[in-house]
Amino acid sequence: MPAAGELLEVQLLGPVRAWRHGREVVLGPPKQRAVFALLAGRANDVVSVDHIIDAVWGGDIPQTAANGVHTYVAGLRRVLEPERSRRESGELLISTAGGYALQTDPEAVDATLFARRHAQARRARTEGRLQEALETAESALSLWHGEAHSGVPGPFAAMERTRLQDLRLTAVEEWAADMLEADRPVEAVTVLLGAVAEEPLREKLRWLLMTALYRCGRQAHALEVYAETRRLLRHELGIDPGPELRSLHQQILTGSPGTWTGPAGGYAIASTGPRAPGPEPAKARMLLTDTPRPAQLPPVARGFVGHSRELDQLARLLTENDGRSASTPIVVVDGPAGVGKSAFALALAHRVSEHFPDGQLYVDLRGTSMEGRSLSASEALLQVLRSLGGDHARIPGDLASRATLYRSLLHGKRVLVMLDDVLSADQLRPLIPGGSSCVLSTGRQRLGGLAVRDGAHLLRLGPLGTQDALTLLRCLSGDRLRHQEAVARRLVGLSGGRPLALRMMAETLAANQDVPLAALVERFAAEHGRLDRLAAGGHASTSLHTLFETSYQALPDEAARMFRLLGLFSEGLITVSAAADLTGTTEAAAAVTLEQLAQHHLLVVAGRGEYRFPELMRLYAAECAEREPLPHRSAAVARLLQAAASVA
Repeated sequence: MPAAGELLEVQLLGPVRAWRHGREVVLGPPKQRAVFALLAGRANDVVSVDHIIDAVWGGDIPQTAANGVHTYVAGLRRVLEPERSRRESGELLISTAGGYALQTDPEAVDATLFARRHAQARRARTEGRLQEALETAESALSLWHGEAHSGVPGPFAAMERTRLQDLRLTAVEEWAADMLEADRPVEAVTVLLGAVAEEPLREKLRWLLMTALYRCGRQAHALEVYAETRRLLRHELGIDPGPELRSLHQQILTGSPGTWTGPAGGYAIASTGPRAPGPEPAKARMLLTDTPRPAQLPPVARGFVGHSRELDQLARLLTENDGRSASTPIVVVDGPAGVGKSAFALALAHRVSEHFPDGQLYVDLRGTSMEGRSLSASEALLQVLRSLGGDHARIPGDLASRATLYRSLLHGKRVLVMLDDVLSADQLRPLIPGGSSCVLSTGRQRLGGLAVRDGAHLLRLGPLGTQDALTLLRCLSGDRLRHQEAVARRLVGLSGGRPLALRMMAETLAANQDVPLAALVERFAAEHGRLDRLAAGGHASTSLHTLFETSYQALPDEAARMFRLLGLFSEGLITVSAAADLTGTTEAAAAVTLEQLAQHHLLVVAGRGEYRFPELMRLYAAECAEREPLPHRSAAVARLLQAAASVA
């Protein structure tokens, strides 16, 4: 087995991640990460191929599942041990008869380490070492960085999320009970508020929260928690609170809460009255420094044009909240890569910033970045809390507590929060403050769940119209296009109206004054290599090819396969029947996959049951078609021709 902790460290308590020799490993597409998470959760144990298939696909197992497992394992081996030749067996991911095993120190896997620390805290508590129990429990809870197995598909990941979440909440309950035993209720309240928000029907958490509030001298708030609990249980389950909560409620009313032993007899909290008002202990305070008014918005890109109507509508939406409403305005701008989502959102943010006198926060969540990994919600909250003046040493380690503290700090304030390049609703939700602040976010995928659950306003941003595109191109290219209307219109057509492509074209025109204009235009017009030429400065964020690749990599397996095969015929309309013939699936399945591609902005809807590739994306799709094995391409073409012949 590799030296402990030196070769591989694994995070399962949050987005699934891995580091080798301190450098992060890019684990690949979702199902490949699902295979890795399963093997990491059972480090050094052999997991059979059949077990992997059941864990990743569940009851919906495709015929190619076994080949898929071998493909994912091969992909993991390439990224985990890039120096290993194909003929070498490797040291980390080994093959045995009928299965695979990931070789690493189990304590290098955070989920395993969390379980061990939790058990250690329990032993210390049982043996009367209260301070050691508290410190060990806190070190265990600090390992969490969001929802366990986040972003990983399959039934195994779903079961692990539930199991580990329950174990985490049990650890929180035991830690909170110890905090009350140590007469430190103020610190317990913040964590318990977040935990109750996560699991509102868990009565033990609410019992602890009521006790902690009472011990802080907040009797009225403790009684409010009970009243809310009773309403919630009656509405959701048609039952009343259990005997422990009812007894505690009565004792608070009479000013004499007593001792309660949990249902499993795990611990008891001695009776302690409310604290006299006074300064909180130093450890219980957030200890904010002199907090500056945040003004973090980046500048608007030079030459920004277009979308005036949308800007006007959203500006009214974001500023109509006068601070009395409990509902936080949320705007989510989605659209394809390079369409100018961030520039649009920044223009909107600067327009309305004067309506948010308490400042503007900005976080780049890097949801689709090819350079490094995306920020988890917990990491983003840490960044925001520090920018609000939080003492890093006293910022809570877990997501729920950070979110609770964040909302408390912004309570009653009018702050504009801009979240750029959001990957998912789960990444965004913990960063939504309350009331009179607002949230403005961008991302490639349409987050419909935010509209349904959180009342977000969704805007799908499209390419620039011809006149706006011409204005941008002329503004940035200097004098090169003066009196060159036909040339300018041709460039706009080649760009597909994407502002990023137009900016790259304009930069090339301005930087190559000695090259004839006609030669530069023909260079852009040549389809082969056009995407590579639409890049600036060698930076991934300014390369259309790289941006398109991140959208492709985010696709589910079947959608990625259809995208590659559609690239064989990237011009013209794509019908559901043609897509079904190409991929060898039913029309119903093809319709679902085509809609997925449209949701990821890789296709646009051209009519009922008809789609087409946007300009530039069709070039990328044709490149991706070459990744499909030749026999598969030949079979797809044969199916399509056979279908056409039968119709004729």
